[in-house]
Amino acid sequence: MPIPHALMTLAEWEALPEDNAGHVELQEGVLVVSPKPARRHQDALLALAWSVRQQLPPRWQALFDFEVVVRAETPAIVRAPDLVVVPRGGAQMRVAASEVLIAVEIISPGSRGIDTVLKPFEYAGAGIPHYWVVDLDPPVPSITVFGLGAPGDGYVESQRATGELVTSVPFPLRIDVAGLVEAP
Repeated sequence: MPIPHALMTLAEWEALPEDNAGHVELQEGVLVVSPKPARRHQDALLALAWSVRQQLPPRWQALFDFEVVVRAETPAIVRAPDLVVVPRGGAQMRVAASEVLIAVEIISPGSRGIDTVLKPFEYAGAGIPHYWVVDLDPPVPSITVFGLGAPGDGYVESQRATGELVTSVPFPLRIDVAGLVEAP
């Protein structure tokens, strides 16, 4: 596929062929390709997704690496959070940000700034009510939970958990944070 020499529109993004060779997103019209997550990242994601899925109310489902249209107008933004909680059902290949209840990013080498600065800015601006950042780096793994603050204020940190995350917002969830990383 030729490299685009102009900002891509959402229609151009949707016309791209499926590519499973890397993690692909559209950042303000710019195609961004990063390596597939490493084994540790994928293992933590699977454990987190399984735990969340077991506790969700029936009308919700957890999906991983699922495309979210953060902004449809040009310059378009399409992200694929590590995990999203969205209403159950639907056959679409992606969802609008307005359908996402929780977006979760697991920090990878090279993604810390994007996951802790840029994506929270984009997700909050799109109105995604809850954002979690999972950090697997030593000394201990952690999950930082954010919720939307006052309009225009972005996200506000509500808690940071290392051993176990216990939250009642948006519904009761209990996550074994330490268990996301296998013991060496």
